[in-house]
Amino acid sequence: MKIYADYHTHSEYSHGRGSILGNLRAAQRRGLKAVAITDHGPATAFGMGVPDEKTLLKIKDRLRALAPQFPGLRILAGVEANVVSLDGDLDVSDEVLGQLDIVLAGLHPSVYARTIRDAAWLIGLNALSRHLKEVRRLARILNTRALIRAVERHRIDIVTHPGWKLSIDTRALASVCALRGTALEINAAHGYLTREFVRVAAAEGVRFAIGSDAHTPARVGNLEAGVAVAEQLGLRPDQIINAEVP
Repeated sequence: MKIYADYHTHSEYSHGRGSILGNLRAAQRRGLKAVAITDHGPATAFGMGVPDEKTLLKIKDRLRALAPQFPGLRILAGVEANVVSLDGDLDVSDEVLGQLDIVLAGLHPSVYARTIRDAAWLIGLNALSRHLKEVRRLARILNTRALIRAVERHRIDIVTHPGWKLSIDTRALASVCALRGTALEINAAHGYLTREFVRVAAAEGVRFAIGSDAHTPARVGNLEAGVAVAEQLGLRPDQIINAEVP
């Protein structure tokens, strides 16, 4: 199995600690055929997201200008949007999403939720669930509902790191994603990654994307941990949207 694209990288426009140009050069050195710049959406807390959704279109313009310097490398302008409500609202409008090449979205523990009520359920409840066993089940139900509603309501190509820090029902999410043609990410960066998540999701017929979640150019295309999980479970290249037979 050969992974030819890295669809999850960040740059100086959000939480990344490197430049867009650095990411592109790293992808080229790695021999990738495609790379996406998917900076965090504007609702990411503590200033770690883009300032506003229009910045995503500015990034797209810059990538188009840089593309001639990288022949043979497909460069995608995207976003890692945040789910900011129980009803699956995202922090990027559908109008802007429609102008991007690729859309990633996920649940993050540090976001500015849409309303106080959403903050109480998505942030407060999850914080309590780490200490109170009796609220964990409810938090899991609401997290799953929020992600499923996001997938049903918006164009989302990849759900990022499902289950990272915020518990979800993998089978329920995977079933909906399979119907919608949305891939689930096998994230090569986060240590939470387990084979059980992939095994349960694969049984629902969903496809996967192996992403680096790179926050520095040195991490772009660093996908070995994700590939190892996929190979251990016997996933075929046709089950992974950025894989091919070498």
